[in-house]
Amino acid sequence: MQFTIEYLEYIILVFIRIASMMVTAPFFNSSNFPRLTKMGLSFFFSLAAVNMLDFTSLSYQGVVGYATLVLQEGITGAFIGMASGFCLYILNFSGNMVDMEIGFSMAMEFDPATNVQSTITANLFSQLFLVLFVISDMHYFIIDAVYDSYKLIPIGGADLKGNFISIAGTYITDYFVIGFRVILPIFSCILLINVVLGILAKIAPQMNMFVIGMQLKIFIGLFLLFMLMGYFPNVVDFIFVEMQKLTKLFVGQLAGQG
Repeated sequence: MQFTIEYLEYIILVFIRIASMMVTAPFFNSSNFPRLTKMGLSFFFSLAAVNMLDFTSLSYQGVVGYATLVLQEGITGAFIGMASGFCLYILNFSGNMVDMEIGFSMAMEFDPATNVQSTITANLFSQLFLVLFVISDMHYFIIDAVYDSYKLIPIGGADLKGNFISIAGTYITDYFVIGFRVILPIFSCILLINVVLGILAKIAPQMNMFVIGMQLKIFIGLFLLFMLMGYFPNVVDFIFVEMQKLTKLFVGQLAGQG
């Protein structure tokens, strides 16, 4: 087709949605991911998307109307990326709880995956998650989700008045349920150790239970963490399912299907 100003405006809006997804989606939003690479990928993904879409003329009033479309597409892409990125915080929560139980909560590190301060185990969980995320080709799922969103949500057709509160309630519920399931073995064992130490403190008050308990918790916690690493791919697979469900819910609400 003939290249016109209207077509250029259409390409820019497609680019805005994909670039916004790159800013909020896991793996792509990592601080280790160069910004120029993000921009380049967004540009080439946009060209690929434009060739797959049927061009329709945009309807807006002046500069303010087009700025509204740009903002709308930016929010749409950001929501699609955040729907996947939210699930990464589940493992961050589990890692923080584990370190709180075994005594590592004072050792804080900067987590490049979530861009927040987190504990050692939470950082370990996040990095392992990203490795399995790439190995499992889940980053392709996010790209496919953006491409498929154009079929359900045309340019300028996002419904930003959807019932996102219900999605937030579903996410918060799953956040705590999945997070506690991940740490339940360690949490149960540490609870039993605390009970035993409490009984010993009453039986033999001359023993320094603080010193014994701190070392014992670290040893038992690290041992259990090592033993449970074999089940970590199953946990990540379960979170992948949650990620897909949450992304579909967000896209459905933006498409006005709620």
